[in-house]
Amino acid sequence: MIALGSRLELFTDDYLIERIKGDARLHLHQPVLMPPEHGRSRVCYTTILHEDGRYRRYQRTVRKSYQGEQYDGHPGELTEYLESNDGIRWRKPRLGLYQIDGSRHNNIVLAGTSTGSHNFTPFRDENPAASPARRYKALGGVHPGGGAYAWGSPDGLRWRKLQAGPVLTSRDFAFDSQNVSFWSTVEKQYVCYFRTWNTSHGRLRTISRTTSADFVHWSRPVAMDPNLPGEHLYTSGTHPYFRAPHIYLALPTRFVPERGSSTDILFMSSRAGDRHYARPFTEAFIRPGLDPHRWGNRANYAAWRTVPTSDCELSIYVNDRRYTLRTDGFVSLRGGARGGELLTRPLRLDGGDLRLNFSTSAAGSLRVEIRGIDSRALRGYRLRDCAPLVGDHIEHVLRWQGDKSAAALAGQSVRLRFVIEDGDLYSLRFT
Repeated sequence: MIALGSRLELFTDDYLIERIKGDARLHLHQPVLMPPEHGRSRVCYTTILHEDGRYRRYQRTVRKSYQGEQYDGHPGELTEYLESNDGIRWRKPRLGLYQIDGSRHNNIVLAGTSTGSHNFTPFRDENPAASPARRYKALGGVHPGGGAYAWGSPDGLRWRKLQAGPVLTSRDFAFDSQNVSFWSTVEKQYVCYFRTWNTSHGRLRTISRTTSADFVHWSRPVAMDPNLPGEHLYTSGTHPYFRAPHIYLALPTRFVPERGSSTDILFMSSRAGDRHYARPFTEAFIRPGLDPHRWGNRANYAAWRTVPTSDCELSIYVNDRRYTLRTDGFVSLRGGARGGELLTRPLRLDGGDLRLNFSTSAAGSLRVEIRGIDSRALRGYRLRDCAPLVGDHIEHVLRWQGDKSAAALAGQSVRLRFVIEDGDLYSLRFT
């Protein structure tokens, strides 16, 4: 029995699904590449935060004057900071925190450290017990070099290490790609996903998970092992979805060394506390595309976190490019022209209207039936009591004939039956 409460649920896994039949299936939607707002830039391991009406961007760059050897953690690596009001047009504030090439008129928030700037990945700590002096936290590190180091900041600009040594270290773990961490509001602990090499298919780049109560002492890592045979996953990009924090989205970079070290972006998900990823789709989520530069060595990394950039749109950043999807639009239940249906597992309702994110063609439709646990349709909530839904809505409040609401079924255990023709259902919630 699934207690839904008022949670938003997506179709990124089979958590809700008892069965799908007819002309219907789960469908992975590819994001749309938007026109560039600026020229190409050399950045890597980007983080995007959306808070208090502004967007904050952190990413690795290189000191222009640096002419030395290129290696992970070299002295020329810097962490730069950008801001935006809309997530599209970015500005570089003059912070005055570091003198770079003879000037403090720059946007650098971290410099002169081999244990930070290579892959510095910050987040705003939602732990209610977090110290104001450490309201922002981050991990950064290289391998070899000791492991992952923890950082804290009161404002996301001025950073200090939480301790001199690394908080995660082992000869078996590689910390030279983007190590992502956050406070899970569902698990009530810090969670970190980072690269390891232990898979059921042998030594391949993969993803492990570890947890912590204080961001300093971490549990023994658990291998998530989502790889296909022979497949390298360079980063994980795992983060809580901003509309459904119990669902962790993952946008890993798939690395193909035998093809010039080319890369693309995959889509996976996990649920709070799970030790595995759901991966119903093995094809690319974002391809390199027409730009020949994106077919080069390690040329595609999704920024950590997806963010809303309008009421009906979310943005995904890949290096210096921006892609968009409709809100909740990662995966849908897609009905074909002949129509099909989905039946959910048993759900316990706590009350509230059923709200749907869906889209149909002009000739398509979506109808919903509510059944009891015995799979018999409830009177007043039968398929014939539901007028066909036609159109495109991010949050449609469903009513059955006679203005019946699902709220009247509070406390009951039910199944939902969705019958869909030439359309997509992206998400649902009761509230």
